[in-house]
Amino acid sequence: MTVSTALTETPDPNSMERSLTIAVIGDVHDQWDDQDEQALQHLGVDLVLLVGDFGNESVDVVRSVAAMSLPKAVVLGNHDAWYSATHWGRDKCPYDRTAEDWVQDQLDALGVAHVGYGKLDLPELGLSVVGGRPFSWGGPQWRNKTFYRERYGLENFADSVNVIMDNVQQTTQDTVIFIGHCGPTGLGDRPEDPCGRDWEPRGGDFGDPDLTEAIAQTKALGKSVPLVTFGHMHHRLRHRKDCLRKRLVADDQTVYLNAADVPRIVPTEFGVKRNCSLVTLTGGKVTQAAIAWVDHQFQLCDEEILYQAPAAIAES
Repeated sequence: MTVSTALTETPDPNSMERSLTIAVIGDVHDQWDDQDEQALQHLGVDLVLLVGDFGNESVDVVRSVAAMSLPKAVVLGNHDAWYSATHWGRDKCPYDRTAEDWVQDQLDALGVAHVGYGKLDLPELGLSVVGGRPFSWGGPQWRNKTFYRERYGLENFADSVNVIMDNVQQTTQDTVIFIGHCGPTGLGDRPEDPCGRDWEPRGGDFGDPDLTEAIAQTKALGKSVPLVTFGHMHHRLRHRKDCLRKRLVADDQTVYLNAADVPRIVPTEFGVKRNCSLVTLTGGKVTQAAIAWVDHQFQLCDEEILYQAPAAIAES
């Protein structure tokens, strides 16, 4: 059940001093093409984190993501098991489930890049990436019991925490970034909060409680958790159009970033512009987080700063 890999066991002694640029790709929903990697290359990112919902078991999209040459870590979302996790989804399944398994095809394509219930050690960057529960729909109830029992042998949130922590305990780096499709509980229960329910009945914290517990246990081990990033709850709200969802929460130790800006590719008069979140990690701490848009020439055409560390603000 534990998935792990390390590119090398020898940490780079300078890795904690350098400034890293991390791109976070929110819910893709079939909006991915070969120019996405070119855009990320032009931005000079060191690592790409993709938080799921590539489409309704869209194997070809996931294979395209898997082929990207940049260092990457991925967690699959609820739409990535759309025809497999629920009774109503299986009833609508467009393929022969006795002959094909599109969920497994996605997992096989991603290999060690998929960190849902796994981890990826990146000693040359001075960090490890740990994934939360893959295929999560969020919320306080343990959903899709048959799916998780058959795929992972898990029965409840406690089992899920144990799997995540098995991977945390095997990380080779003391700096850990968590990625999930859903964020953790504890970021607010209003519909506009990062994991708040914005459908009827409105309100309630629909984060993952197992992710919250795993983060707390990881910090108790003495690991640093500078960034937790996720998607699922789109920035554009269902119940109101006069504001967007709150996209970031930060405390003294950790920045929690919802990266689900949907649609992430939009037309312009010259072509399209495409979205990602950009996080700067300096000395193992987040110093800036922003929502960024790249134009048809792969130039940064729009950027909204969501967070700057107090020291970075003072220096500027």
